[in-house]
Amino acid sequence: MLDLGWTELLVIGIVALIVVGPKDLPVLFRNAGRFMGKARGMAREFTRAMNDAADQSGVNDISKTFRSATDPVNSAMKGVKDAAKSMTDLDPKSETGKLSAERAEAKRKMELSSARAAAERKKREAEEAQRKLAEMEAEEMAAELESGAEAAEDAADAAHGDPDDAGKGRGDSA
Repeated sequence: MLDLGWTELLVIGIVALIVVGPKDLPVLFRNAGRFMGKARGMAREFTRAMNDAADQSGVNDISKTFRSATDPVNSAMKGVKDAAKSMTDLDPKSETGKLSAERAEAKRKMELSSARAAAERKKREAEEAQRKLAEMEAEEMAAELESGAEAAEDAADAAHGDPDDAGKGRGDSA
């Protein structure tokens, strides 16, 4: 296939811009894209037809046999993989199948208990956070009330002309 890098594409684009002109360049690229799409579709269809013909004539079976004959290590590894897969497919009535089922049940129970413990821990943490929030809000309200009470006392003292407060604010020292 064509192996074009970015520099080649840039040169082709500049030449196309000069030859075709900026007005007709989008139309040219659109038509070129349609042509490339049709060409790829035709190539895909041709490949599919060739593969179907090879399947019908048995060429693929012969090529698999030839590959396994020329690559004995890979064919041996495939045999080992197939044997390992057959060992993992357990009969549920056999002793191994029963043991596997017991282990799966034990695993499920452990996962359930760890999930339950995590949920309880999260609940305790949430309760503790709520308690701390309530304490902080109570302290804040108490501080606001205390500062409000002091301000009210000062206002009341100023309104009644408290003798203890006489001279304050005028620069006299008591």
